[in-house]
Amino acid sequence: MQAESSSPSGYTERVVPFVAGDGRSLNLHHIRGAQEPTKGPVMLVHGAGVRAGIFRAPVSRTVVDALVDDGYDVWLENWRASIDVEPSAWTLDQAAVHDHPKAIETIVRETGRDEVKAIIHCQGSTSFMLSAMAGLVPQVKVILSNAVSLHPVVPRSARLKAFYAVPVVSKLTPYLDPQWGLHAEGFTAKALTLLVKATHHECDNTVCRLASFTYGTGFPTLWRHENLNPETHEWLKHEFAKVPLTFFQQMAECLRAGHLVPVEGYRELPEDVAERPPETDARFIFLAGELNRCFLPESQRRTYERLSQHRPGYHALHVIPDYGHLDIFMGQDAARDVFPLILAELNKPA
Repeated sequence: MQAESSSPSGYTERVVPFVAGDGRSLNLHHIRGAQEPTKGPVMLVHGAGVRAGIFRAPVSRTVVDALVDDGYDVWLENWRASIDVEPSAWTLDQAAVHDHPKAIETIVRETGRDEVKAIIHCQGSTSFMLSAMAGLVPQVKVILSNAVSLHPVVPRSARLKAFYAVPVVSKLTPYLDPQWGLHAEGFTAKALTLLVKATHHECDNTVCRLASFTYGTGFPTLWRHENLNPETHEWLKHEFAKVPLTFFQQMAECLRAGHLVPVEGYRELPEDVAERPPETDARFIFLAGELNRCFLPESQRRTYERLSQHRPGYHALHVIPDYGHLDIFMGQDAARDVFPLILAELNKPA
């Protein structure tokens, strides 16, 4: 069943359900402008513990606006890491094998187009990159990745946290949840919230501070406060929720290895999937905020250099000054500083 509505921006928006390969109920938000799109479909993939709407912060012009205005047929995926679906102990492997390929198949079926472009962020990027490297999304010909892809690199303090704190915390709670900043229940939730309040003094938004604690060791981790308008800083209180410790455990393994590591033994994902030649002819564009404290820009540089060994001069890397992690999309000036670059790369001829 597809629900359709009109947004204040004049867009038509419908929710298109799809079923992941393992039977999970997921969905896509299909957004169209007043005019018929003149270009093909582009799918946006969010990170961990947020939702498809993270690309539509209360700024004057979102990346969705920019894409629609440029003629694209826009699709936002809610994969199993979304806070709009039932929480689960997910891994990157599950999303790579079960979620993203079915989402792309749904877009191809709904649009009748046999090629799709993708904009992928953070753990939406890592999981989608596994899909692409394994040849599971052959319809996707252009992939624009933000923050991290095949080679996660984090600050030293975040590595120590992943190696030593995650095993302890995973025995106390199955999830970390920035919503504890609004309402914490139980000893572990209350104790971790008190810890964050005692150590994070960068703002008075406890959800923002808990998000920084959840995703790394920055003050803040996910953005530069200077890049967020007050409305976005308030809005994000309700845009971050549960992230399972199964994900953080897998990321710790990836950090040890220096590249993404499948952990569930799916035959579709060989153990060396992140290091073997890609089973895709897609062109990759890698974005990194120069001041990203969640994943360092070196993350994207390593993947760019790795893939460029196979196709020199084909892919692209852009390190964006004065930006961090999610403010690449949510920043109040991202429409001026970032979106023209995104459009230019998406519009380059094959």
